[in-house]
Amino acid sequence: MVKLNKIYTRTGDDGTTGLVDGSRLPKHASRMEAIGAVDEANSVVGLAAVALKGSDHAEALYRIQNDLFDLGADLATPGDDFAPSEMTLRIVTSQVEWLERAIDAANERLAPLTSFVLPGGSEAAARLHVARASARRAERAMTAMAADVPTNPQALAYINRLSDYLFVLARVANAGGADDVKWIPGANR
Repeated sequence: MVKLNKIYTRTGDDGTTGLVDGSRLPKHASRMEAIGAVDEANSVVGLAAVALKGSDHAEALYRIQNDLFDLGADLATPGDDFAPSEMTLRIVTSQVEWLERAIDAANERLAPLTSFVLPGGSEAAARLHVARASARRAERAMTAMAADVPTNPQALAYINRLSDYLFVLARVANAGGADDVKWIPGANR
């Protein structure tokens, strides 16, 4: 169990931050950018969960928030052995598969898309679209990290599926897609 008695440590005042293995990196390193982007995505998922409070969808988002903490721990653990252990938290196949099943289950209830969808509709859908865009940003940061250092392939798959799930859930929140705001190409010419 994590126990935080003191919030500030002053160890980051020199522009570095500590990783799980005790090593330190500049706060602007690609690994830290990815960790920060995942943290931001987690915060935005929490904002979306508030709009869905009391529903099964909110419970799914709370599960995802826990997974995103796991993802942050994974990214903060350098190395090329991506097997989880008692001391190493890694994103695993079952977490990716859970998201895939959730996407499929939600998508079954939706009419096929006939147009691109603009972010919006209901407040819950708008928040989910912001979370989706944030997850995509985290994915870009993670793929940049992967260009520099070994990165867990399951972590990359997870963040990719997450944005897909958030898109489908936004459509569900828009009355099953009925209230989706459709893109009209060239509408304002």
